[in-house]
Amino acid sequence: MSTSANNLFVKTAGLSKNVMMSRAQYISSEISANQDQLTNWSPRPRIQLTNKLTGWTAGSGPSLLLLHGVGLNADAWAAQIDSLSADYRVIAIDMPGHGESDRLQHADNLASYSDCIVEVINALDSPVFLVGHSMGALIALDIAIRYPQKLAKLVAMNAIFQRSDEALLAVRQRAQELSGISNPDPTTTLQRWFADELNLPAAIACRLWLETVDPKGYQQAYRVFANETGPLAGELGRLSVPALFLTGAEEPNSTPEMSRAMAEVTPDAQAVVIEGAAHMMPMTHAAAVNAVILDFIAGET
Repeated sequence: MSTSANNLFVKTAGLSKNVMMSRAQYISSEISANQDQLTNWSPRPRIQLTNKLTGWTAGSGPSLLLLHGVGLNADAWAAQIDSLSADYRVIAIDMPGHGESDRLQHADNLASYSDCIVEVINALDSPVFLVGHSMGALIALDIAIRYPQKLAKLVAMNAIFQRSDEALLAVRQRAQELSGISNPDPTTTLQRWFADELNLPAAIACRLWLETVDPKGYQQAYRVFANETGPLAGELGRLSVPALFLTGAEEPNSTPEMSRAMAEVTPDAQAVVIEGAAHMMPMTHAAAVNAVILDFIAGET
């Protein structure tokens, strides 16, 4: 990974250190300083999955890949490790330009991201189970539509579908505000994700990740995300991969109605809505999320 993607001059909300350090070092130092709240989200050691992508693995068995959302990194799946790795080889991937993965040279569209993930899948015994959250769900859906033979089952979590013109305008405006040089104050993002419960340990961890993500990588991914309205109904209608559309009852953007609508037009699909959950439910409602995922991929729902 390039120096600009790996390192940062530390100057974040409420903190200024006149020092250059790696993003991983800074995140580790902040978690150590706030150990009581953030110990669950400590950075895990990375391995090189491809020449561009990093991630972490746990467990053994059939491969189960996890794709995080824009602005985060593979550590956002920490609450899934113990549950999912008991019977599966879990591989959590840092999206291009996030975590310790290189950013893309040309981030033109969603396929640019999907094709990077497919390189990981190609090195595994296909088909794999693929779980994506938010932008990761859009990537997972794109892979399922274009490379169905590579997947055993698909879980699309907090995925958008047929965004309204108003929602599309709002997300594109947020994308335009990203400079690619420094990251904005993430408070408004966290308010959308956590329904104003910003003192939750999960919200504090997400704030740290959003403050320290490679600004250019974040800008690239967010612009692609902002130009997406979700899969086309016709594409879902031809989907041959069994699919689960999972979201939270309190999710304001990737709404329960969207998940139900996608399940209705997909031949072998179901929608599940977790009560009380909002956008970051893999972190805030991990037990419920893990149980639904495991039941689905085991064929029990």
